[in-house]
Formats: sequence, structure tokens, C-alpha cells
Amino acid sequence: MNLPLLKNAGSLHGKRILLRLDLNLPVTGGKIRDEYRLERSLPTLAFLREQGARTTIVSHTDSKETDSLEYVARRLNDFYPIRFVSEFSKAATAVDEVENGAFLMLENIRRHPGEISNDPVCSQMLASLGDVYVNDAFAVSQRPHASIIGVPKLLPSYAGLLLESEVENLSKAFAPSRPFVFILAGANKKLTKGSNVSATKFPLIKKFLEKADTVAVCGALANDIYKAQGYEVGVSLVSEIPLNLAPIVHHRGLYVPADVVAKKTGISRICGADSVEADEKIVDAGEESLEDLREFISNASLVVWNGPLGEYESGFEKGTVALAQMLAECDAETIIGGGDSLAVVSKLGLLERFSFVSTGGGAMLEFLAKGTLPGISALQQAQNQPSSVISAPYNPSQG
Repeated sequence: MNLPLLKNAGSLHGKRILLRLDLNLPVTGGKIRDEYRLERSLPTLAFLREQGARTTIVSHTDSKETDSLEYVARRLNDFYPIRFVSEFSKAATAVDEVENGAFLMLENIRRHPGEISNDPVCSQMLASLGDVYVNDAFAVSQRPHASIIGVPKLLPSYAGLLLESEVENLSKAFAPSRPFVFILAGANKKLTKGSNVSATKFPLIKKFLEKADTVAVCGALANDIYKAQGYEVGVSLVSEIPLNLAPIVHHRGLYVPADVVAKKTGISRICGADSVEADEKIVDAGEESLEDLREFISNASLVVWNGPLGEYESGFEKGTVALAQMLAECDAETIIGGGDSLAVVSKLGLLERFSFVSTGGGAMLEFLAKGTLPGISALQQAQNQPSSVISAPYNPSQG
């Protein structure tokens, strides 16, 4: 992929760098529960510090506890001195005061009314704070927001070290070593009444049925396939919009769990996928299915996994834990991603046991489906384009 890389940007000494990170970290009781994305951002920060760049960090949070990034800035300050700016109107002055090799961090960019709508005013405000733009926020690069696709139109732009690594490793799925096993699961808690989560993922399944030796579809995604096969799915979650699954259901490379854990009030049991009763809900993969997955994995050269096998957050985590342990112990190259999967793997202390762990969930799946993301395309289109930023200072009254 022709991608402009930060490491090839030349001298950055004294230059103002606008750095987009994804520091949207889970917080409970005022404490950060998982710092994985923060840790993966540190190499780019170290690189910019060594280069003597004057870096302004832009990120967001959608935490249910707070809409401020101040708590993240405090944690980052344990690694590097960070000055936190809580008001966008003060950003321009603060940027001018940043010394070479130092860092400034802005408040949650989604507080700006133009970020999500990709308003040119927001893009202009951000671009006026930098000489060079760096995107190192793979996990949100599928979002057509101002800080992702708007700023690259205005500044020389590059991919940070994390974004470079994501693209390099996930691209292995496009020309895989074989046997290649693709495990796609999840959506149990997100596939709610009236939603159509499955419809966005079945094109991905169809694509990888042509690339992988085995595509194992588990979790709530499998429910639509069971239904198309004529099985009873009880009160399990399924897509309400009709799906054309004919090209998928009978494909020789498709695997869905042969047995499942089904539950109804106060009771759960393991049964064949074709034996679920009308008042039951499928909540996990069964023992036979786990053995099937073990066999696929033991023979694989490459395994890509995204999403838990069941409702682990409701206590049905056995399948997901077993799969994580299988992958951690196998000889294959292993690439995993998805917030729910990472939560389980992190809890088990297995992160270091995988070949590559993506910071993205939806971004990972969209990249695998399309081979690019809006944020990546924006960087490619920005190559060799001179800056078109208006030099006049940003007027906060504009937006």
C-alpha cells in the first residue's frame, strides 16, 4: 500500500506536529481499566520527542463517566511531560509556547461541534495548530471526521508508527500463508432489536470465503446462518432485515458451531445447533465446536480472530476463553482484534502471546472488508500536496 510514513517525513526538528491518537480508554470509578491503546501510542510519541518536534495531541473520549481527556493526560504525564489545554480558544497560544521535543494535549475533540460532521471550520482550527499532520489513530480511521479526513486536505500528512503497523499486519490477510483460518464472531450484546449488524459483516464473510481455507462464524452472527438453514433459533438475536445468505450458507469453507450453549430463565444447556427450543437463546459455543476450532487452528499457518464466541459479559465466557488460550498456544501466526476480544485476552494476561493485536474493532473489520479506511485514503490523497492552511489565527467564535 502506498502510504506516506512518518519515519520517511524528513527532519521534524522544531516543526509543529498535529498528532491524532485514539486515547478513548475505558474508565470505571475514575480509573482507566485498559491502557492498551495508550501503550501502543508511546512509540510514536518517543519518535517525535527524539526528533525535537513540537507536538499537539488530538483525541476523543466517549466514556460514560466523563467527556474530558484530562484523566488520560494525567496518565500520559507519567511517561512524558504533557500540558493539557481544556479550551480550544486557548490552543493557538498554547501551541506557540510548546518547546522542541515537548507535548501539548487538547481536550476531547468531540466537544467541538464540527468534529463529527467534518465541518471545514473544525478542520481549519486543527490545521492552524500544526505544520504537519500525523494520523496514528487506526481504531477511529473509519470515521469521516474532521480530525481524520478534514485536516489531511490542509497539511502535509503521514501515518504514525501504530497506523503503519496496523496496515502492514492486517494486510497479511489479503495474501495469506496457508492454511488460513478466519474467525469472525461477536455482536451478541450489540445486535439489538431493529439493528442490522450482521448485514454489515456478511459481505466480509463472503469475501474471505474466497481467501481463507476456513471461515468460522460464531456468536450472534451465526444465528442468521442457522435460521437460513432452517434451524430453530428461539429468542436468539438475528437481523430483522432480510439477508441473501445463499452464496454463504452452503459454501464448503464456512463453519458454524455444531453445538451451542442455549439458555432460558435460570437454566442453560449444551445442545446441537439444530436442537434449540423456541424459548431458548444461544449464548455460547459448545464443547464439540471448541474441539472443531482447535483442529482448524492446530493445522493453520495464519489465524485472524475478531469478536467473542458468546455473551461473555453475562457470564458465558467459556468459549471465548478457550479460544483465546488455543490461539495463544498454537504455532500459527495469530492476528486478533475487537474491543470485546481484547478485554478477555487482556484479563487472561495473554496479549503478548499473539503475533499481532489490533487496536481496532470496527476499523479492523472495515479495513479487512475494503482494504482501506477513510483516514488512510485521506493520507494517500494528501501526498505531495502543499499546505493550504490559512495563516490567520483561528477565531473561536466561528465554531
